[in-house]
Amino acid sequence: MFDRMTTYQTILNTGLVPLFFHADMEVARQTVAACADGGAKVVEFTNRGEGALAVFSVLTEKFHHTHPSLILGTGSVIDAPTAALFIAQGAQFIVGPTFNPEVALLCNRRKIAYIPGCATPTEIMKAEEAGAEIVKVFPTTPEFIKAVLGPMPWSRLMPAGGVEATPESVRMWIKAGVCALGVGSQLISHKFLASGDYASISQNVTNMLGWIQEARGLK
Repeated sequence: MFDRMTTYQTILNTGLVPLFFHADMEVARQTVAACADGGAKVVEFTNRGEGALAVFSVLTEKFHHTHPSLILGTGSVIDAPTAALFIAQGAQFIVGPTFNPEVALLCNRRKIAYIPGCATPTEIMKAEEAGAEIVKVFPTTPEFIKAVLGPMPWSRLMPAGGVEATPESVRMWIKAGVCALGVGSQLISHKFLASGDYASISQNVTNMLGWIQEARGLK
């Protein structure tokens, strides 16, 4: 099990959180493996379909043995009971589309990283007051990120949506000041999932990680 600061630091260091949902266990397994093979250290499996909990529980069991350093978490969590279910099945972090103080309390008790979704400076501030070290911001733009970081430079903001799998898009967001990028279908496209093209998913992840390092001036 990873403590929340390890999870936060891993996200900050790599700068990328690939995210997806698929109801088929084998497709989900191969997708997570493809992300890991591409260099991802953190993967978010979103709670967006029937059977998500059952699929996630199998993923955590399998990757605990095959990829013990991979940090798996759950997204699209809006309430504390749902968060508790996924934490019981091995979720190492919880991501929400909104900020829920009850989820924050639950995660704090269990030393689980909580990344809530916020859309205004006031929401971001309240989430930070509740212990969130990283805040997911959506809907958002690079201009909004810059505007928030002006008076709140201590905030660690991660956009969700609007990030494209191109070096230009990555550079634009990193230069705006984001701490990491949450990327879904641009990284793990429905086309790749439907065709079983896991090699392309791995390559996308590798490319994104490289572009993030370049935008940060680290390579």
